Amino acid sequence: MDPWAPTVYSGTLDDRFHFPYSEVMEIHFTPELQAKLDRAAEDLQSGADEYVQQLVEHYLDHDVWFRQKVAGGLEQLDRGELLTHEEVGARLEKMSQR
Repeated sequence: MDPWAPTVYSGTLDDRFHFPYSEVMEIHFTPELQAKLDRAAEDLQSGADEYVQQLVEHYLDHDVWFRQKVAGGLEQLDRGELLTHEEVGARLEKMSQR
């Protein structure tokens, strides 16, 4: 058996039409990763395909947020808005006293 064979979707072809889009993507996992995915989906009482969709959506949302934060930080640097090493240390010290 090929360990790289498609293993994410296990329904019938007719079941795929419940997706709101017309294309279906196949993702190939190692048997070990597939087992982890199956256990996680089972713990959440979800299908593996639904769980992967949720994970990807969460990852993409986080990636957009992260990129916005990095861009904002770079814009602050361009404007010269930065803290010295000592100022960062003082802020951390103040935060740890709360």
